[in-house]
Amino acid sequence: MSESLVGNVALVTGAGRGLGRACAEGLANAGADVIALARTAADLEAVTAHDSGRIVAWQGDINDDELIARVESVPGLSIFINNAGANRPQAFSEVDTESLDFVINLNVRAAFRAAQAAVRNMLASKTRGVVINMSSQMGHVGSPNRTVYCMTKHAIEGLTKAMAVELAQYGIRVNSVAPTFVETPLTKPMLDKPDFHKFVMDRIPMQQLATLDDVVQAVLYLASPGARMVTGHSLVVDGGWTAQ
Repeated sequence: MSESLVGNVALVTGAGRGLGRACAEGLANAGADVIALARTAADLEAVTAHDSGRIVAWQGDINDDELIARVESVPGLSIFINNAGANRPQAFSEVDTESLDFVINLNVRAAFRAAQAAVRNMLASKTRGVVINMSSQMGHVGSPNRTVYCMTKHAIEGLTKAMAVELAQYGIRVNSVAPTFVETPLTKPMLDKPDFHKFVMDRIPMQQLATLDDVVQAVLYLASPGARMVTGHSLVVDGGWTAQ
């Protein structure tokens, strides 16, 4: 897929580290000009040091109205990676209201508004663009201590399908990528616990975690001309977890 995205302008939310950073770098390697959006300046400084020279940084919170308006006005936006998200694992009976609101606001409300801004941009410029929502295998199954996260990622899967159906007439494709556990700054503290690591590995038939590159390759495929007839799809990168 090298250089297959030359001429595209991509925007990645939650791009400071982990999956978001890997997606930003992968898109730049494939030839796209990339806007990396994240809250932390130090993280963005590392991202924009990428060898391609194609990544620029936007620092801010995707919940902010000013930043949403900025997404809507990016010149030439053709690829939008809706990646910003969070998880606060808790037993269902112990979920506190602050955690509930935080995860829903970021994973659903902010994701909706960011996607809406990107699509308004594409519609205004008549761009046959691509939206990729970062979901999870937890958007397809349930899991202990993850009721809020599962709820939000199921919402993202529904949003993806509904957007795809409505926007197909404008040539805008909308898909999701649904990874299993990848070791990132978000997941490492959980995966470092022996009992949880065993729980995860017992449910992955391929007996391995996904890598950042596994997820990036899925994103690059869906963003590429090779996926021109793929919309409303969830590309599950889970080693077989959800096939059981």
